[in-house]
Amino acid sequence: MIRFLDILFSLLGLIILLPVFLIVAVLIKCSSKGPVFFFQKRVGKGNRDFSLIKFRTMYQDADRKGLLTVGQRDPRITPVGYFLRKYKIDELPQLINVLKGDMSLVGPRPEVRKYVDLYNDEQRQILNFRPGITDLASIKYVNENEILSKAEDPEAYYIQHIMPDKIRLNLEYLRQPTLKKYFSIIFKTFFSIK
Repeated sequence: MIRFLDILFSLLGLIILLPVFLIVAVLIKCSSKGPVFFFQKRVGKGNRDFSLIKFRTMYQDADRKGLLTVGQRDPRITPVGYFLRKYKIDELPQLINVLKGDMSLVGPRPEVRKYVDLYNDEQRQILNFRPGITDLASIKYVNENEILSKAEDPEAYYIQHIMPDKIRLNLEYLRQPTLKKYFSIIFKTFFSIK
């Protein structure tokens, strides 16, 4: 049933949001050099890599300077990118990932291989499930960039504190996923965006 809802909502979302996609594409192209979309390898269900799609919010090749975004004014983020990130508009192309079956609307946010390789056996259970656009951890850590900006070593803090807590939250959801929780997380996500 959840897969059916994923297909239905992602297809409707892509159709309804097509004008938004076109406007965002023009803004990105006018504000900085580079492609409209950003593709990044993430780890999905079955420990398989897939290409996650986002609107590009950083200057070209900025991801080579680090995988984590720290603080609200990371200099790698374009002015348009700041706005897209603040309102989570950069995540909208992931509806394509949902339609393709790489992702669900609700499920653990997919990580890059570098961090997945650090999972212990219990944490690896998360890879038995389709990753999602949103989850309980996305709601709790909606201000993750700000939290990391206050850490002495942002990457170490992410690995030692934030990542394990995100996995814990997701495993709680995945042990008993229900339609009620699915819709609850979607609605809470909308209200967490400020």
